[in-house]
Amino acid sequence: MKERNFQTEFSKRNIEEGVFELKLAKTKSIRFDAVKPHQVTALKQAESENGLFHKISDFPIFANNKMRFNLQKPFDCFLVKNTNAYVVIMFYEPRKKKSVYYVLIEDWLKAEKKSEKKSITEKELKSYSCLEVNYLDKKQT
Repeated sequence: MKERNFQTEFSKRNIEEGVFELKLAKTKSIRFDAVKPHQVTALKQAESENGLFHKISDFPIFANNKMRFNLQKPFDCFLVKNTNAYVVIMFYEPRKKKSVYYVLIEDWLKAEKKSEKKSITEKELKSYSCLEVNYLDKKQT
């Protein structure tokens, strides 16, 4: 599984409103620096009164493509404010249930500050999570 597969699953199953930074963990823990500083900044802005403004890029479909056509965009830009901002982590193990944890950005930062390690285990993450969802493989349904 790759993060883009997680994105597809997430788009079909998510029921929460907010902004999301998705992370896929294929080991027993995930590094805190998996969430980059610019992502933390954007998530915090989305939670704030001033909000986060973002213009959707007008890039061609393929890099280095000289053709002048673009992917269809739903609109040009958006402003998000006063909304929940989550780091959403899927702990993935082949042929097992996939545990997905929603952690508010402030709780992610608290966990990072409190930890003496550079990463957090799934067990530790559960205490910071405000929502846990289990995805089943298609073969298990």
